[in-house]
Amino acid sequence: MNHTQQTGTCLRCHRPLTSPRSIANGYGPTCARRIRAAAVDTTDYKPHQIASAHELIADGAIIPLRSVAFITVSTDGTETYRTAPTACTCPAGLKAGRCYHQLAARMLLAA
Repeated sequence: MNHTQQTGTCLRCHRPLTSPRSIANGYGPTCARRIRAAAVDTTDYKPHQIASAHELIADGAIIPLRSVAFITVSTDGTETYRTAPTACTCPAGLKAGRCYHQLAARMLLAA
């Protein structure tokens, strides 16, 4: 019998993932717990931006590029942006100076 085990890599800490649930989530249990518990100041964000940031993380649509930079995916999945906790190349980030991509980056770095 051939036993093959599917693996993945945690999007936050880059450690190997072997659990089917962790692979599907993109994060190991410790990183997932830290992301959920991250204390990030969200007072400057609207409720829909906070929900979108959580969804971006849960969908694995934010990919670490460097220590504080990420590639993020647009809501409809058609575009990608360069994102940091203080800047983003998405239209909202360029216009308003803050977006849910930045919030997701802050959440991941705070975890």
